Amino acid sequence: MTHRLIGLIFLAGAVALLAGCGTVTPKAYEQAEPRFVLEDYFLGKTKAWGIFEDRKGQVQRQFVVEITGAMDGDELVLTEDFVYADGEVSQRIWRVRRIDEHRYEGRADDVDGVATGESYGNALYWSYILRLPVGDDVYNVRFDDWMFLQPDGVLLNRARMSKFGIHLGEVTIAFQKVE
Repeated sequence: MTHRLIGLIFLAGAVALLAGCGTVTPKAYEQAEPRFVLEDYFLGKTKAWGIFEDRKGQVQRQFVVEITGAMDGDELVLTEDFVYADGEVSQRIWRVRRIDEHRYEGRADDVDGVATGESYGNALYWSYILRLPVGDDVYNVRFDDWMFLQPDGVLLNRARMSKFGIHLGEVTIAFQKVE
């Protein structure tokens, strides 16, 4: 093995180690108000408006989502009906279950495995692998979502999309309860 290859391996390991050191955890928001309780917020009707930006920051898609939330035993069932600016429509149905005071898990047909969430204060961190159709192909893309409840009842969501650790883009969504 050459010294150059050894140096590259060492550098890659150091970068990976440093990247893990700066990670914010949901517990950092433990004292933030108003307190966000996922199953309380999403019961009933909610509307959301969102955009998808590519890795360069250019908006590629815009959409509106109508969400209906209902309890089914110990699960929150969220039916999300998406309408994109180009006329495409889609639906995702989440089944979310509270594990303990701070942790959630969820499933949806286009999610690979189980989504995991952790909530403290006004924040929820939600992580999952989405099977994302692009043309005739389907890619497994990691979503790392941060949701923050605002004092006026608006819920802001910022989701980072990546594959193999490479940043692909971001989704930004604003949710508002429908009376």
